[in-house]
Parts: sequence; C-alpha cells; structure tokens
Amino acid sequence: MKRLPIPEDVTGEEIDKDVRQELQSLPKTLADDVAKNLVMVARLIDEDPEGAYGYSKVALRLASRVAAVREAAGFAAYANQKYSEALAEFRAARRMTGNVDLWPVMADCERGLGRPEKALDMAGAPEVHKLDKAGQVEMRLVAAGARRDMGQLDAAIVTLQSPELASNSVQPWTARLRYAYADALLAAGRVDEAREWFAKAVEADRDGSTDASDRLAELDGVEFVDALDDEESEETPEESEPEAVAAVPAGTGVEADVDTDDEDEDEDEQD
Repeated sequence: MKRLPIPEDVTGEEIDKDVRQELQSLPKTLADDVAKNLVMVARLIDEDPEGAYGYSKVALRLASRVAAVREAAGFAAYANQKYSEALAEFRAARRMTGNVDLWPVMADCERGLGRPEKALDMAGAPEVHKLDKAGQVEMRLVAAGARRDMGQLDAAIVTLQSPELASNSVQPWTARLRYAYADALLAAGRVDEAREWFAKAVEADRDGSTDASDRLAELDGVEFVDALDDEESEETPEESEPEAVAAVPAGTGVEADVDTDDEDEDEDEQD
C-alpha cells in the first residue's frame, strides 16, 4: 500500500478521545498509523482539501470498518465536491453507529448531486427531531439552500426565519445563519434588509467564518485597496530623479563637484 509522508510532529494522540476509543479495536501499530492519517485529514481539510482526501484514502484502506474513518473519508470527499462518494461514506458511517448527526451533511450532498427535492424530503424526516440544536440549525440552512436551488427565494427566506435567527445570544451557528438570511434577502432584491442582517452577521462572526464584512462593505460602496500593490504600481523613472549634490561646509577649501563647462566657455570668449 502506498503511504503518504507524516510530519514528525504528528503522533496520532491529537485525535478526539472518542475516535481513539474506536481505534482500540485495531492492533496498536495499525491504530497509531490510522490515527496519524486522520490527524492529517483534519489538519489539511480546510487549506488543502485534495491533500486531506489523499490521507483519508490511506486511512480508509487501512481500517474501512471503523466508523470514524468512514466519516473522515466522507468529509474529505465532501470538501472536494465528490458528493456521491461522500454520501456513500456518510451512509456507511451511519449504518455502523446508528447516529443521525450526519443527516444534514447527507442532505447537502443530495443538493450537490442536483437533487434539492431529496434534500427537502430529508429536512422533513423524523431523523431531524433527533438532532441537537446545532444539527437542526444546519438542517434549516440546507433546506433553505435547497429552496434557492429550486428558485423559491421567498420560501428560502421563510425557512430561515426561526427563534435561533431572532435570538440576541451568539451561538456557534449564529453568524452563518444570519449570513444565509442576509444573502437570501439580497437575492430577493431586499437590499436594505440584507444590509441590516449582514451587519448582524458581522457582529456574531468572531472567528471570521464568513465574508460578511466584505459583503457589507460592498453594499456600502467601500472599496479596499492593497497598499503594497498600490506602491508597486507607482513607478518613478530613474532619469526623472534629480542628481544628488553633496553639501559642503563653507570655508573648508573643498569645492563641490559640479559641471563648469559653461563657465570655461565664457572665459574663452572674453579672452
């Protein structure tokens, strides 16, 4: 089996304790190997999804019967827009655990495969009631996205209107929920309301998970210019710069080095 390089600082101990417990069903050496590959998936999935996908495939070949491995492979495939593959991995993980936590992302895979109607069916399924609050908000976001896929902008806006949206308390999902609502309002041509909700999204986005501040600035007509690029674009021809002349203190007996050709010509004429 072709392996991928693992940095020396990766020990495998960085993974979640629940995942580590799952891996205890494997021989220790194999468990450590799988754990290191899973750490690399988590480390790369945001910045280098293709790289994360490669490590997920190694982990999958090593331990395909571990639910955490199937889940990690699903998220790596999802990050690379391989929705069919991701959905298959998520379904496998769900069969192994019976857990419904992956229901929203499975529905979003249906959207990615061009089946928004299926995603809406999943949004109304009994599994949604078993989700925690974060999962239910995520499912609402997916359902609103499916409505937009079908051109139902007003329905998407209504779908996002919820107690979680109206709440003043900031939760991990608040910024994304407000952002989605603002974006739907803007798509429907309700610009003033969209601006208001983009501003609210900025207030809640403490870790910069959205580009709400950029969207708000765009609505306000603010244009950002990179100062470094601006300086590089200002080119001053060398020939246009005046020559430097050294300053010489008076009374030192040292003459400044200047061109005296014109003065010599005047003396010749006088002679």
